[in-house]
Order: sequence, then structure tokens, then C-alpha cells
Amino acid sequence: MRLFKATYRDREGNVKQSRKWYIDFEDHLGIRRRWPGFTDKKATEDFGRQVERLIGVKSAGEQPEGDLSRWLECLPDGIRKKISDIGLLKKERAAGGKMLTEHLKDFHACLKNRGNTEGYADTTKQRARRIIEGCSFKTWHDINVAKVEKFLAELRENGSLKHKKKKQGLSISSSNYHLKALKAFCRWMIENGRASDSPILRLKKLNTKTDQRHERRALSADEVRRLLEVARGGSEYLGITGPERAMIYRLAVETGLRANELRTLTVSAFDLKKGEVQVKASFSKHRREDFIPLRKETARDMKNFLRGKLPNAKAFTVPDKPFLMLKSDLEAAGIPYVDESGKYADFHSLRHTTGSLLAQRGVHPKVIQKILRHSDINLTMNRYTHIFRGQESQAIESMPDLTLPSKQQQKNIKTGTDDDESVFAICLAKQDGFQRISTNSDEHKDEKSQNCKMARNTRLGPQKRISDKKTNTSPTGFEPVTFGSGGQRSIQLGYGDNSSNYNFPSVKINPNLSPYWVSTGTL
Repeated sequence: MRLFKATYRDREGNVKQSRKWYIDFEDHLGIRRRWPGFTDKKATEDFGRQVERLIGVKSAGEQPEGDLSRWLECLPDGIRKKISDIGLLKKERAAGGKMLTEHLKDFHACLKNRGNTEGYADTTKQRARRIIEGCSFKTWHDINVAKVEKFLAELRENGSLKHKKKKQGLSISSSNYHLKALKAFCRWMIENGRASDSPILRLKKLNTKTDQRHERRALSADEVRRLLEVARGGSEYLGITGPERAMIYRLAVETGLRANELRTLTVSAFDLKKGEVQVKASFSKHRREDFIPLRKETARDMKNFLRGKLPNAKAFTVPDKPFLMLKSDLEAAGIPYVDESGKYADFHSLRHTTGSLLAQRGVHPKVIQKILRHSDINLTMNRYTHIFRGQESQAIESMPDLTLPSKQQQKNIKTGTDDDESVFAICLAKQDGFQRISTNSDEHKDEKSQNCKMARNTRLGPQKRISDKKTNTSPTGFEPVTFGSGGQRSIQLGYGDNSSNYNFPSVKINPNLSPYWVSTGTL
């Protein structure tokens, strides 16, 4: 590259130098070119170096990035066009210096070409343009993070600049939607090669939980029944009969369909034999075709409701502002549109009701997510499922009883007695060791027989009878024993299947009485 000043002759024939400096270079095609620079020599020299860098990138088959890309965006339109004309820059990048309003038109057309609805494309363009015009951005390099933040803060505080009488500004949620639209526009500029990087990439959304202006609630099952009953018998509203409004509400609660999806349903969308309704991808929010099941009773009533309508006819007449229709029916049913906590029961709250009622019935969260057609389970559980009044108390009552026993009950448990009627050891008496117990006494016969039977049934379980053989052999075992003598019969306690391993005191019994088993304890 060579830097020089051009010479020329004036009208009088005098040789003079040009005010601007020129650069002489060879482009990527090997063609020699001379371009005017600036009146400042250093600025022209820097310009020539950047052109040489651009030629090197083009020769390597790459695209300009980083500081070189930002330098191109800040160039005047004439110089950028000249660079584009010789093939050093794509025409899309050369168009980066044109007005942002022209880019917005292309952005709007691209949104519609990608399959988005016209309403979504219009809303996104309008929000992005609101920020661009409010911040007085003309070209791409005018976009500034600080100005965007300041403008959004003013909208949240004072509302629209065109409506200064509006007392309440934008909510944080609406502010985030505006920022999202502008970010989408900047991202589109980069994807189409019109810019290198987004100037608002690091600008973050605000926390919507700190400023919830329109928090929704779910209707209980009883409230839904009251609403359907009142709507079914109500008068016509905006050309919509009462039975039709009731069917709209019922279908919205049982399927979770949005107002716009209900508005676009045709008669042919209902397959009442299979018991399902089809939502086409062009009308679904997530742009996918869905088949939503219907309850058997609903499918039966829909068959009667749609009888006589053509297949391509609209199934329902849903107004542009369905919350007004719902608000009127809620008031007639005695249900507050806004409850004491400030939560709304608008038309979209019927979708919240779907998720909440399914959760109340114990449906798995993944199934609820599938029915509501959410891509994120957190959205399903955190926003679209609500807790009804009384559910917390019912959940606590369903827990196991953790009441501690009284001191007397604890004492009985430790000694082996649960109450006054059952005695763990009723038949053995300890008095300076273990002694014989005679059953010939009429005084204790009935009481001991009853208590021993209870002890047998409640404590020891099945026992094995010990042989009546006389023996003077000292038995083995860890319990103190008393040997049988005379004409008395001797019985021993048994523990499970190993009763023969242990010997217990002999008991004098009446031969006319049936044998019974003996438990340890006090008489």
C-alpha cells in the first residue's frame, strides 16, 4: 500500500495538492486501485491498513470478524458501498449502514416466511420499532445498551410516551417482551450477515416475580359447574348463545385449549368416534399438530352441538376479547373476576384450571405437561398448577399418626403389659425364687384360667405340650426349675419350635381340668 496526495492544476495552471490523502493498493483480484481517504494522514493510513486486512481475509475465503467487522459497520455508506462493489464485502453486510426501519421491514417479512402467524410477526416488529424510535436509533451502530435500558425504565415508570396521562407504566413482563423483540431483531441481523454481533447481547431480562400485574388463579370444580350452569341458561352475548358459551368454557377447561386455538377450530377438527380434537400446526402456539383427547360425555354433547353444521364451518364463535364474555358470566354466577388476593379469573385462567384440576386428581406431572403442550415442565408446575383451598390441610391429615404414647403406655410397653386386662406373666409367681402353683384352689382357678388363656393368645402364640412323664433328672436350660413329684403331672412352657430345649417349673393341676399353658409373671 502506498500513501500519497494527488496533484492537479487549477484554472490558472498552477500545480496544487489535493486536500485528501489517497491510498494505492492491489485488491484480491490483483487489480490496482486508488481510493481517496481523509484529510488526516494518520486516519487515511489506518483506513488503508484495514483495507489490506480485509483483502487478506477475502483471499483466505473467510468472513470479517471482531474489530474488523465492527470497523466495517461504522464506515460511511459511500465507502462501505465501494468496498462491496469490488467484492470485498457481501451486499448484506454493505446494507448494514442503511436505516433500521428498512431492516425492520425485512425482519417482519422473514418472520412470516418462517411460518409464524401474522399476529406474532406484527407484534414483534411493533415492539422492536417502539424501542428503536424511542431511543432515536437510525442505523445499526446507533444501538446502545445504556439508551435501551433507560428507555425501558421510563416505560415501566411512566408508560407510553404517547400516552402521558396513563398513570401506570409497563409491567416488568411487558418490558421483557419488548426487550425480547429487539434481541430477536438483532439476532436476525447477525444470522443474515448484516451485522457481526449484537450490541445488546449482555442486556438481561428483569425478574417478573417482583412485579406481577395480572396474576391468574384457577377455578375450583364447584365454580366451574356453577359457571357452566349459569352460562347455559344465560341470554345471548355478542351474538353467542348461552349453550355455545357453556360449551366453549367446558372445552377450554377439559382440554386446556387457548382462546385463539378454540377460535380456529372447525367442525372437521373433531373426530368424535375416536374422541379427540385436532389442533393444526398453523394455529398451535408451538407450531406443531396436536390431537387432544375428549371425555366421553363431552364427545357425546359435542356431537349434538355440531349437528347440522358443515365440515369447514367454524365450531365456535369466540370474540376478540373473550375475557369480557367470561367476566359477564362469572358475575352472573356469583364468582369474583378478581379475588381478595388480586388474582384474575380471565379466559386464560381456564387453562390454569386444567392443570390445577389434573394435579388435584393426582395425575403425573409429565402427563399434565403433555396435555397442556408445554416444552418445559417447570412452566407446567410453577405457573399452570395452583393449590386449591383445603388441599394443604388434607395433605397434612394424610400423613401417619405420629402421636407419642402416654407415660403409662410407655411403662406398660417396657414391662410387657399393654393394659390392665392382659398380663404378660400371670401364671408364675416369684417369691424367693420360683414356686409351685396349685390349681386346686377354687379362689384363683377361674381368674388364672382366663388370664392364662389371654396370655397364650396374645403373647406366646402356638405352644407345644410337654410330656407328662415323671423324671428326677435335672433338666437343662437357663430358667430356674422345680421338679415334679408324687402323682402330680408336670408341664413345661414352650417357646416356638425349640420348646424342648428349656425346662420350667412344675405345676400342680387338677386332673379333671384341661391342660393349659403357663406364662411367666406375677399372680
